[in-house]
Amino acid sequence: MKKLFAVLMALAMLLSCTALAEDVVGADPTLVEAAKAEGELVIYGSCEEDYLAAAANHFQELYGIKTQYQRLSTGEVPTKIEEENGNPSADVWFGGTNNPYDGLAAKGFLDNSYIPVNAAHLTKDIYKDPNGYWYGIYTGLLGFMVNKDEMARMNLEIPQSWDDLLKPEYKGLIWLSNYKTAGTPKLVANLMIQLKGHDAGVQYLVDLDKNVQVYTKSGSGPSKNVGTGECVIGIGFLHDGITQIVDNGYENVQLVVPSDGTACEVGPVAIFKGAKHPNAAKLFMEYALSPECVNQAANFGSYQFLVLDNATQPQAAIDAGLDPSLVWDGYDFALAAAETEQNVNDVMAAIAAAGADTGAERFKTE
Repeated sequence: MKKLFAVLMALAMLLSCTALAEDVVGADPTLVEAAKAEGELVIYGSCEEDYLAAAANHFQELYGIKTQYQRLSTGEVPTKIEEENGNPSADVWFGGTNNPYDGLAAKGFLDNSYIPVNAAHLTKDIYKDPNGYWYGIYTGLLGFMVNKDEMARMNLEIPQSWDDLLKPEYKGLIWLSNYKTAGTPKLVANLMIQLKGHDAGVQYLVDLDKNVQVYTKSGSGPSKNVGTGECVIGIGFLHDGITQIVDNGYENVQLVVPSDGTACEVGPVAIFKGAKHPNAAKLFMEYALSPECVNQAANFGSYQFLVLDNATQPQAAIDAGLDPSLVWDGYDFALAAAETEQNVNDVMAAIAAAGADTGAERFKTE
């Protein structure tokens, strides 16, 4: 009798947990059952690995669906998916920056057949693809992270604008990420071309290249080296700078929102066309767009502003003054989506034509 009671209690707890998961995430019970029947999910993640791991593991705990993940930069994912040509080895893409998502969508590699219920909680239309290929989970401001101690030691002023970065005294002090492997510099290219016009924007990035010491593989690469002083001025997303200050104790890092205008990333979630576990992918989409998922980010070193009206903003981002409203209101997301690939090709061609070193030692791919 006791054994039977224990079995019934365990079953009741399992059903209770499942009901709670459905309630918190907002998923349709029919979808939940279909996803469980598939029993597996594979994620490519382009956010920071700690947050990716936490989200994947939590999804598995909630639903009992075996969840595998691989952390890849936003430049690596399109290459991998295009090589697989309609037979993707992953079901969903989670995090990173939206420009590479736009590129994959334009080539027919993302699936827009499912409209997630939780997308109703997005606070602005710019936080989702107009054709439904991706939906945003967070946003982050582009700017500079500066080592205050190193700048003082060299008796240099901290740059306050994009144009300041061209000053000759900053030669060899700036780090950016690789245009071909990361989403961050794609946003930089789009912003400069929209702010200054195509030719002037490309020329600006050629001139900036003269002061850049190294281009890291990942967009967060520069931020991880500012506190140590190996990188003195890092260009990237300012929430990555918060991680270095709050989690790693680098109080010598100063965050700068460029005075001449900046843009933001949208970190999306999307389903790959031809996903082998389509129902699990749809369920993960609902999960990714729920507080159950996004509120974990700040616990794992990710301090982006959240774009859901039912999410809790990370206090560290609020304290740092990283208000998404600081984005230049002239930035055209749709134009950027259409022109990203061409803009990046034009910038890289111009940098090479100027005689710059474009080898793998400087433009990192590993």
